[in-house]
Amino acid sequence: MNFFRGVMGGQTAGPQPSGAETIQKLCDRVASSTLLEDRRDAVRALKSLSKKYRMEVGTQAMDHLINILQTDRSDSEILGYALDTLYNVISNDEEEEQDENAQKQADDLGTQFTETFIQDPEHITLLLTLLEEFDFHVRWPGVKLLTALLKNQGVQVQGIILVSPMGVSRLMDLLADSREVIRNDGLLLLQQLTKGNAAIQKIVAFENAFERLLDIITEEGSSDGGIVVEDCLLLLLNLLKNNSSNQNFFKEGSYIQRMKPWFEVGDDNSGWSAQKVTNLHLMLQLVRVMVSPVNSPGATASCQKCMYQCGLLQQLCTILMATGVPADILTETINTVSEVIRGSQVNQDYFASVNAPSNPPRPAIVVLLMSMVNERQPFVLRCAVLYCFQCFLFKNQKGQGEIVATLLPSTIDANSISAGQLLCGGLFSADSLSNWCAAVALAHTLQDNLTQKEQLLRVQLATSLGKPPVSLLQQCTNILSQGDKIVRRGSKVQTRVGLLMLLCTWISNCPIAVTHFLHNQENVPFLTAQISENLGEDERLVQGLCALLLGICIYYNDNSLENYTKEKLKQLIEKRIGKENFVEKLGFITKHELYSRAALKPQPVFPSPEQMLFDHEFTRLVKELEGLITKAVHKSSEEEEKEEEVKKTLEQHDNIVTQYKELIREQDAQIQELKEKVSSMTTQTEQLQATVSQQQSQIQQHKDQYNILKLKLGKENQSQSSQGDTQVNGLQTEELSQLREELEELRRQQTLLQTQLSEKDALIDSLKSAAKAAEGPAGSDNTELLQELEALKNQVQTHLAEIGLLKAERQELLRRAEAGPSDTAPPSDGSSDAAKAELENRLAAQTAEMEQLKESRSGLEQQLAAATSTVAILQTEKAKLQTEVQESKKEQDDLLMLLADQDQKIHSLKQRLKDLGETVEDEDDLRDQTSDEDDEDED
Repeated sequence: MNFFRGVMGGQTAGPQPSGAETIQKLCDRVASSTLLEDRRDAVRALKSLSKKYRMEVGTQAMDHLINILQTDRSDSEILGYALDTLYNVISNDEEEEQDENAQKQADDLGTQFTETFIQDPEHITLLLTLLEEFDFHVRWPGVKLLTALLKNQGVQVQGIILVSPMGVSRLMDLLADSREVIRNDGLLLLQQLTKGNAAIQKIVAFENAFERLLDIITEEGSSDGGIVVEDCLLLLLNLLKNNSSNQNFFKEGSYIQRMKPWFEVGDDNSGWSAQKVTNLHLMLQLVRVMVSPVNSPGATASCQKCMYQCGLLQQLCTILMATGVPADILTETINTVSEVIRGSQVNQDYFASVNAPSNPPRPAIVVLLMSMVNERQPFVLRCAVLYCFQCFLFKNQKGQGEIVATLLPSTIDANSISAGQLLCGGLFSADSLSNWCAAVALAHTLQDNLTQKEQLLRVQLATSLGKPPVSLLQQCTNILSQGDKIVRRGSKVQTRVGLLMLLCTWISNCPIAVTHFLHNQENVPFLTAQISENLGEDERLVQGLCALLLGICIYYNDNSLENYTKEKLKQLIEKRIGKENFVEKLGFITKHELYSRAALKPQPVFPSPEQMLFDHEFTRLVKELEGLITKAVHKSSEEEEKEEEVKKTLEQHDNIVTQYKELIREQDAQIQELKEKVSSMTTQTEQLQATVSQQQSQIQQHKDQYNILKLKLGKENQSQSSQGDTQVNGLQTEELSQLREELEELRRQQTLLQTQLSEKDALIDSLKSAAKAAEGPAGSDNTELLQELEALKNQVQTHLAEIGLLKAERQELLRRAEAGPSDTAPPSDGSSDAAKAELENRLAAQTAEMEQLKESRSGLEQQLAAATSTVAILQTEKAKLQTEVQESKKEQDDLLMLLADQDQKIHSLKQRLKDLGETVEDEDDLRDQTSDEDDEDED
């Protein structure tokens, strides 16, 4: 320890060592000491010497300090000393003021040591690991050291952190630290980390950075907060600026709505602190980042809509019209409102309805224009108002019409100041800056709006008492020609440039305005004189604009004025100026140094009023027309005629294409309508199918229920039948006699049927013989055949009538037979049920046979009609007759079957009577008896 006392200034004898020697001894001690306490004291000594001997400590001790970070992880105190020492060596922050050379040397030294430190990427990984330590003496110096490394070698350190596992996530944890010092320095670290690296910006954003930062801003008091709010806003700007992915994430996360409370400014706006001004300025910049014109149109429009819906635009307009707001905040608010309403019709309409809190109330646009044409207002404020007016009219034909309408004679109100009156007043005032601003503002009321260009031609101005009014177009050219005379006395070019830009915008793509301009006989000579003269550098821009104006008169000329047709103007240029000289003067515009600056972005930003010459929209017009005018000047009349023919052809083609497009649109609409109908019908079909399926299931259920009920009913009928069998003993004698009579009747019918059958067989034989005889020529035989057919018809009808009678009798017999067994069948015999079923089956068969007989009757009638039609087709009818014979045979067979059934039925009835105990004579006995009686009669 005596060694350290000597180093730290203890009383020792002998000469004092130099700083480099002392540092070398301390480094040796750090490297060789085995005791942790000795190493800690040595590192503490190095820390105390690191600011004074920065070069020596950085050169000799850096490796030893890094080794301490790797090996002595268990001791937070020595880690803190080592990190502080490294920070002192690498950081370029000096408390004492230094001259420029000394500061540059210090910066170079910090960069050199940073490069040494990051040669091994593991050192950065080690540092990220140490940041996970919660100990204040380790975490805080680690944050400061990493911040210093990022300041000196940001790109390299960012690359190492990006590829380090969970590197960015570890740093995001600093925002959640409860110790404000670490949290605040963590904000500074993240600011350096996110500079210019879109990949890290996205990772930080998706690590919930927006939520945490907005929470910190709210906790710190929003715009009334301190430096911490400023750091949060700077970090938010880093994350959102030129990063479309983060902007979309910010919007989709509903963070725009959380910005509205920032701009709630009270009535008492006196005494704004410098920090509040800074905070609010950054907040306004954050809003502008979300709606910047350089963003994609879709993203900008979406953010503009969100800002209107959440009330943020309304809050900004409140600040715009408030009193006591600092000038720089008011200027930035105007710029912010400008970009929030730019190109958004809804937001532009709302802004047009905003009134200033004056008596009487005036529109905000009028109040702002009053500031723009007031030369006593600050230059940046006037530029901001001009930008706001331009954004209000951007793609807003409705707003353009409203502004132009305030200049028309029918709408001028003498009791109030309108926007148009303010613009005309500024256009013709003595202040050249007001002239330029008013001219550019009027040009924006005409931008891409042919209707308003024509309407503005109606504007008349009263110049002085006793003189007739002149048109606004004429007055602008008068000021130009008068200004040419005043220029010699040192007048500024700014007014003439503004007027020329207004005229070029006005008459471009408007042949009527070109005709009005050329109608004044002094305009063309003035332009040619301006272009042909050899003037100084300051006048070159005016010459170029005059050449552009004359070129527009050629390109958009409809040849309605005989003295100033396209061809005559080109001849005039060739004689007075020369085509090459004209094109050279036209090129002066784009070669001007301020042209390219104005073409970069829409906002008019100029270092000084004298450099305020070009408007952004005008640069677009020049870029569009320069090449067209050059070609138009060099073209001959024949080429122009051909071009006109091509234009007409293209117009016709465009008309045809338009018609087809309309037809396609109509067909698309019809197809869409049909698709909707098909969709609705498909839906209805599905519903009907579902209904049908449901009904089918219900029907099946009903069938099942019906079958169950039928089974139950059959069982009940069987039980009733068994009960009815017990009542057979009460059989009546009258019923038995009735059954005998019915049996006799059936026998007679059977005999009759057999007789008819034999007659039919004879008839069939005669038909066969007649058919054979008809094969040869026979006139009289035809008549006989017809007679036989007629007789056959009658017999068939008789036969059918008998069959019908038989059917009726059979039905009656069936009815009685069904009713009979229940009263007559013995209870012990079960054959009655089987006989009943057999009888039913036979009756059903008879019914089917009768139906077949009916069908055969209709066939016979058709054949008879065909036979009587003509004798010429008798040979053909022979085949039909043969067919009818076959059918008759079939009918005969059917009759035989019927007779057999009848016999079976009679037999069954006899059997039943026998079962009942009655005496029944057999048919054979009856035949024998009949034959005996006949014999007796013969005898």
